[in-house]
Amino acid sequence: MGLIDDARQVAEQFEYPPKEVNNGVKEFIRQMDEGLQETEKSLSQIPTYVTAVPNGTEKVALEPMRSGGVYLAVDLGGTNFRVCSIRLNGDTTFSLTQSKVAIPRELMVAKKSEDLFSFLAKQIEAFLKTHHNDHFEEHRQKKEAGQNMTNEHFLQLGFTFSFPVQQIGLNRGHLIRWTKGFDIADTIGKDVCALLQTEIDALHLPVKVAALVNDTVGTLMARSYTSPGKTGTLLGAIFGTGTNGAYVEKLDKITKLKKMAGSGDYDASTGDMIVNTEWGSFDNYMNVLPRTSYDLELDKESNNPGFHLFEKRISGMFLGEILRRVIVEMIKGGKTELFKDESSGSNDIHSTTTIAYDSPLYKQWGIDTSFLSVAHADQSAGYRITRQALARDLSVDAASSEDAEAVKILVEAIGKRSARLSAVAIGAVV
Repeated sequence: MGLIDDARQVAEQFEYPPKEVNNGVKEFIRQMDEGLQETEKSLSQIPTYVTAVPNGTEKVALEPMRSGGVYLAVDLGGTNFRVCSIRLNGDTTFSLTQSKVAIPRELMVAKKSEDLFSFLAKQIEAFLKTHHNDHFEEHRQKKEAGQNMTNEHFLQLGFTFSFPVQQIGLNRGHLIRWTKGFDIADTIGKDVCALLQTEIDALHLPVKVAALVNDTVGTLMARSYTSPGKTGTLLGAIFGTGTNGAYVEKLDKITKLKKMAGSGDYDASTGDMIVNTEWGSFDNYMNVLPRTSYDLELDKESNNPGFHLFEKRISGMFLGEILRRVIVEMIKGGKTELFKDESSGSNDIHSTTTIAYDSPLYKQWGIDTSFLSVAHADQSAGYRITRQALARDLSVDAASSEDAEAVKILVEAIGKRSARLSAVAIGAVV
């Protein structure tokens, strides 16, 4: 059997045919209903206390806030932290100023919550000094003068926190678990809004955390504002480092809401509430999710085994790692001819194929999912672009066109399964 046949045989393990897609949709709907009735289910179906969506006519009033009609928003959703200031213009448009900073890896796995949240507060401080320094200085001077501070002197901040939380109010929510490579045990069970507010207050910033919002909820709200239509926005979905979705549900279907301890107040007049599905954990029961040995080993060696099994098959953080494990298995022990051109006579670029001893192939998370995008899109002669990426990103030098074609076959199989699984979630909600 040749290399291409070997690659196709491995790729068959990732097949997810239409029949299984349909079965997945049915099970997704069942687990959605289950999560609306009870807590601690595979699909968390978290009530957000947001009971209406915008229609594009909303404006931020200049008063009573002394900030010139500006709201702040921060987004902790993965490897980056964003700080923004927003003004709604009332005509489906808005003005936005933003900054972005990478989260240091050591803070993602810090021992104490305050290590991470103090870093976040300092980024807010830096943003205010850069973009709203007049308001910042006015607040500082009044505080030093001993003047009383009322709400009009504070910027209202929306906290987009893209991790599973048990929300018990508009600006109150306890962390259920970390995902996306974060692992700070000290934060579990704590109110993330209170943690951020404590660090903001320590820096004496004119900011109040007014709302806790999942990124999917923010996506749904933003789309509702910018593109109001006759049908309205049905779904806010994220397919990035992780994956999740939020949608508008009828209040009377969220039967667990009345049974939840410490449940906060909400406006029931609309009859609706946005629900954060936390669909990254769809089918942790493994009733219908496909499984390969690569999926099982990835989960076993992750920082949250047994959780977010849906996410681990479709999101940006994990697809590169699935591919890496497949490639390592294929080259291990000479099982296939992948990257085995040992003489220039058999290599179409007339050079020996070598894999550096410290290649990212041999390191967990060594392949970034962007590599899959490059290989999938490659239409160049002899898969030149993929071969260049193998050398540049993975230290695989002088790979043959057959090597690159085999990798492309694997990439397409992993990507197609991911796309079809994503369709399960969208199809179930819509």
